Amino acid sequence: MALTEIQCKNAKPKPNGKSHVLSDGEGLLLDIRPSGKKYFILRMWRSGKEIRRSLGSYPELSLKEARQRAREMKEQDAPPDREDNFGKIADEWISRRVDNVLADSYARVIHLRMDRYILPKLGKLPLKKITSGTILKICREIEDTGNIETAHRVRQLIGQVFRYAIAIGIADTDPTVALHGALIPSRPKHYATITDTEGIKTLVQSIDKYPYVLMKSALWFSVLTFCRPGEVRHAEWSEISLDDALWRIPPEKMKTKSPHIVPLCTQLVSILRELQEITGGEKYLFPSPRGGGRPLSENGVRVALRSMGFGPETITAHGFRSMASTALNENGFAPDIIEKQLAHTERNSVRAAYNHAEYMPQRREMMQWWGNYLFTLLSRA
Repeated sequence: MALTEIQCKNAKPKPNGKSHVLSDGEGLLLDIRPSGKKYFILRMWRSGKEIRRSLGSYPELSLKEARQRAREMKEQDAPPDREDNFGKIADEWISRRVDNVLADSYARVIHLRMDRYILPKLGKLPLKKITSGTILKICREIEDTGNIETAHRVRQLIGQVFRYAIAIGIADTDPTVALHGALIPSRPKHYATITDTEGIKTLVQSIDKYPYVLMKSALWFSVLTFCRPGEVRHAEWSEISLDDALWRIPPEKMKTKSPHIVPLCTQLVSILRELQEITGGEKYLFPSPRGGGRPLSENGVRVALRSMGFGPETITAHGFRSMASTALNENGFAPDIIEKQLAHTERNSVRAAYNHAEYMPQRREMMQWWGNYLFTLLSRA
């Protein structure tokens, strides 16, 4: 919130004898020293590094004058040779924050949205020329086609580029902030799944009868680990320890960008030992039938489910996760343990880097229970 002259006048030193600051927004600060002296400071960023400039003391320099001086200093300090059109900054953001950082499938979606919806309209515009209204018009056009979720994603992408521009000192504000609440609310996406016992029994019995060994193993692996489809199809033999009954997924393959450990139930270990005789010489557990050292297609499990008669309204490959979560919660397993095994995002990034093995004894017990539960259903008439 912007400062007022009264706030500047009444600002007092802290009783602990330390300096403190009040923010006027857009980098302008009022620094209150222990002595009672007050100074206006301008906070700027260049190449991701913070730079502070002294503007003058208060009340010799009024708040209004400090704001004007801050604007002038920003204009003087702006790199004269830097191209600041949106397309230039978007390319830089993608190269640093998207390509070879995010999962390939997600990176492709970002490129697609940029190329289809954003760059044709904003690519050649200077950042300072792009307003909230400009962005809202783009999002409204997408809404008019019925793609509500895409409209929200496009707004978010534009905002990420602007926040990157702010961090490197090319922009001062993010115009997407003003659009919160301006778009049609998007409904959360729920993946179709099966949660009733009879439905799960039908599913596992259908998997057990699947005629192709590699795909049958991929289906069992998906259900018994309930990991994300992309993590499943990119699973490598170098990550699997059958003796320890563990799958260690490296951070670059995880949505959370933290390493993840998946205990393997005895049933899955047996399945993988048989699969090892077939694909053990390959990089991936489930290599593409087309060869070329590629993993199984992202549509592989989906096509197999459809061929068994399970339509998209019944269950998806991602739906195995909610199927397992529901069953485990209903059978008394602690939510913290279930969430840890689902590898849901840990908000504390420092904590996330060290706790990938947390609750391991309990998780081993839970994953074995899940295997026993499914194979008990498999054997029922």
